[in-house]
Amino acid sequence: MRTDPMQAADFRGVFPVPPLARRADAGRTIDWDANQRIVGHIASGGIRNFIYGGNAFLYHLTLTEYERLLEWMSGQPGGHLMIPGAGPSFGRAVDQAPLLRRHRFPMVMPLPSGDPRDAGGLERGYREFADRAETRLLVYLKDEGNFGADKEAGLDAVARLIGDGVCAGVKYAVVRPDPNQDSYLEGLLRRVDRNRVLSGMGERPAVAHLRDWGLPGFTTGSGCLAPALSAELLRLCQAGDFAAADDIRRRFLPLEDLRDAWGPARVLHAATELAGLAAVGPIPPFVTGLSESLRDQLAPVARRLLASSGERELAVLA
Repeated sequence: MRTDPMQAADFRGVFPVPPLARRADAGRTIDWDANQRIVGHIASGGIRNFIYGGNAFLYHLTLTEYERLLEWMSGQPGGHLMIPGAGPSFGRAVDQAPLLRRHRFPMVMPLPSGDPRDAGGLERGYREFADRAETRLLVYLKDEGNFGADKEAGLDAVARLIGDGVCAGVKYAVVRPDPNQDSYLEGLLRRVDRNRVLSGMGERPAVAHLRDWGLPGFTTGSGCLAPALSAELLRLCQAGDFAAADDIRRRFLPLEDLRDAWGPARVLHAATELAGLAAVGPIPPFVTGLSESLRDQLAPVARRLLASSGERELAVLA
């Protein structure tokens, strides 16, 4: 695993956000072999960046599971950039900080909090957490209220955190009907170097974000199935061939549509297995897995994405 500090150039890439496979046993134990298979598949597509966050249901990990996840992540090959999520509550993050400090992750992503919060309080908490964990942070903006009701104060806080080196960058994931019409993103980019802001919600807005807003890279869930295709989309954007990049983007939309309709994380969890990549087992509480009828609708969509990428289909682990 990489341990060197994050630089602006490191954000010029694709950042998959994989699911976390578990065994179908009484304890829903984490299946490290299956997770290694998923990482290997993504790396085979030329991608070396990994974020473990919402798609891995990190909100619901026990502290013991979290400790083991960090140990497994830190044992990945030297070229892999591994970014764990943390929190979302301050108390949880404080409990996780000494575990994170053991491993020298270049960056940790605090999960968005739905608890009582405001810009000043979050800024203070992020600074204290980063100091305790001895790492820099990746701010995750999922909606305009993530840093409290005062949007301008929240953006000012994010700018100070990045300007002071507490945070290395931003994962921007505020959904818009038209990604080109986004006053909140415009306000963010007035305050923060755009070279440190990732398009943070998959392939759907990625071409617009890279072409029209000048963002350097994007995160992906569906790209865990077709990493080479996601990498090609980025390459085409970097080359200025946005029409070809948009053609690739459209291949992801059938799966992205189902993720938006039924829940992004639980659809990716099931799609990983149904596409033939790895057995992922059950989803932990508080989320319910897909019904059999939904899985039947999802299976051909997941398999088509894998097949359309030209990547080898893999047998599901027993």
